Amino acid sequence: MSDHVRNTPSATEGFIDEVTLEVQAGDGGNGAATFRREKYVPHGGPNGGSGGKGGDIAVVSRPDIKTLIDLRYHSHWKAPRGGNGQSGHKHGADGEDKVIHAPVGTVVYDVDANQVLFDFTEPGQTCVVACGGRGGRGNTCFVSSTHRAPRFAEKGEPGDRRRLRLVLKILADVGIIGLPNAGKSTLISHISAAKPKIANYPFTTLTPNLGAVRIDSETSFIVADIPGIVEGAHEGRGLGHQFLRHVERTRVLVHLLDFAPIDQRNPLEDFEVLNRELELFDEELARKPQVVAANKMDVPEARTKLGELEPELRARGIEALPVSAVTGEGLQDLLHRVLSVLRSTEPPAKATSVETKRKVIAPRPTPRPLHIDVSFDYGYVVTGDAVERLVAMTDLDNPEAVAYMERKLQRMGLYQKLREAGIVDGDFVRIGTFVSNFVDEDKGLDVESGDSNETTRLS
Repeated sequence: MSDHVRNTPSATEGFIDEVTLEVQAGDGGNGAATFRREKYVPHGGPNGGSGGKGGDIAVVSRPDIKTLIDLRYHSHWKAPRGGNGQSGHKHGADGEDKVIHAPVGTVVYDVDANQVLFDFTEPGQTCVVACGGRGGRGNTCFVSSTHRAPRFAEKGEPGDRRRLRLVLKILADVGIIGLPNAGKSTLISHISAAKPKIANYPFTTLTPNLGAVRIDSETSFIVADIPGIVEGAHEGRGLGHQFLRHVERTRVLVHLLDFAPIDQRNPLEDFEVLNRELELFDEELARKPQVVAANKMDVPEARTKLGELEPELRARGIEALPVSAVTGEGLQDLLHRVLSVLRSTEPPAKATSVETKRKVIAPRPTPRPLHIDVSFDYGYVVTGDAVERLVAMTDLDNPEAVAYMERKLQRMGLYQKLREAGIVDGDFVRIGTFVSNFVDEDKGLDVESGDSNETTRLS
């Protein structure tokens, strides 16, 4: 048995329910700094177009995909950048979006922010998890009454980068739980068309099995066999830690007790062990309604043991329905009892199809404010989404573009904060990839006076 457990990862290769992805949306295209030059048009002026938007990364739910195995071998996703602007006021083309297909029931997490971005509960839902950068503006966008011929343009904005964790939680109405060898796979094979592997040893079932149970022409529900839950499963023992999450979405649990165990275990102790594991993993699981079934009534010893334990079961408020997953005895009563409990725990009304199918933009990380760190090796290190984005979109080889960047940094209050941090002439300043010396051209000015002629620049 130990060898069998050791080989579990390869045996479960076909069912992957958790993956980590690196996604990078496309950068925006660069704007163009061009001028209209035509015969007989002496004052053509700037005509550079803006760059196109970078491609988004989106996750779309599909009903025909059952696991995340395809994403396990495709963990890096990058969308194309937007096209560059051109002369003649021609804007660059937008980058094509990249689509990640995932099964219904997938929950997308932002690893770094530790937050849920989206929960896919319907087929066809779309969530943009990384937005492409906007295109850089062409020089026509910088024309003003005092600056008639700007000779610079913006570079494209960098696209979002994120680390995502996709977790699949099976969508089923009913979950069958029980210790290994309780007969869960036999039960689901008898009440539905599912064909799981069945054998007389623990951990036969290595993946959850889904089946549709039809009561009549108008009534049916989805049932899932949840494998591998043993004592200590909430800490990772056995396979239960891997599959306990699939119980979370079920509305009713069928607790299958083995009344003819090979090792002569007490079914009541098994009942308490499994419920304790559910509670330790998630208290909400322990509060789900349960239908208790006493299995293996085709074995005479099991029927005898049920008779012996029945008074104790009633004392605890437990009604154990006698069933045999092998012969089918009592299964109709079990299914009607499950259906009755399901009807008393109707799920909340679903949103309309328009709402569930529309594209949703995942919440973006909280913008980092302007912050200055003083480092012996790197000088004054400036961080913050706004200033880093400004530097990334500036053509640092173009003096006019750098001057425009300096004016914007001035308006952001960066230079004032640098002085407050104790910067002096010649100290290094780093903003992203930009490194420069600080030069205060008007030392005699009173900083607190707010003199409009004060000029401070990075050179």
